[in-house]
This record gives sequence, structure tokens and C-alpha cells, in this order.
Amino acid sequence: MLCNPYRSTTLETMAFGKIVPSRLGALSLKQALELANLYLENAYKIADRDIALVLCQEAEVALSQAKSANKKTHAPPEGIHYQVLRDGIAAAYIDLGKLLKQQGYPDEGHSICKKAEKWG
Repeated sequence: MLCNPYRSTTLETMAFGKIVPSRLGALSLKQALELANLYLENAYKIADRDIALVLCQEAEVALSQAKSANKKTHAPPEGIHYQVLRDGIAAAYIDLGKLLKQQGYPDEGHSICKKAEKWG
């Protein structure tokens, strides 16, 4: 069952939110990228357009967490590992933009693709 973490419409969602706090804000850059890629991978596979859009929205939230995680790093690390993560974030934004365009949201897709330029 997919639940929107921003809406507590069911008892299960409300109870889960009180028992297990959200760790989304505490994700590292790598974790945020992995989460976004998980959402994107599933959005590509799903036939239901509404579910695909929810997965796209969640991918965008995870990518925004990557931005937050990157800002928390006072001095961005040097080296290939960090650049690989940045390239991965840029690629995820491009994938998200493509998905949105495929779902009939070309303006939103274009806007998301512009965010990739900041990362790549």
C-alpha cells in the first residue's frame, strides 16, 4: 500500500508517523540519491499514471533532500566520489524531467531538467 507521508488520512499512516519518526531530513547525499533512484525506477515500471506521478513527486522530495544534505556539508569534499554523487543527482533530475514529460507535464519536466544543470 502506497501512502503519502504528507497526508495522514488513515489510522495506519497516523500511527506509523507517531511511532517511527521520519528520517528523510537526516539523509546523506548518497542516501537521498539512492531513494530518488528507487522512486524513479518504480515510476518507469508502473503502468498506472497516478501512481507514477506520486512516485515522481516522492523522487523530487528525495532530490530536494539531496540539496539539503549537500548544504549541510560546510566544505564540499573534493575528489571523484563526491563528483560521482553530484553527477548522479543531475542524472536523476534529468530522468525525473523525462518522466514528467512522458506523463504529459512538459513544462514541469523542463523545469526539473533545469535543476540538473546546477548539479552536473
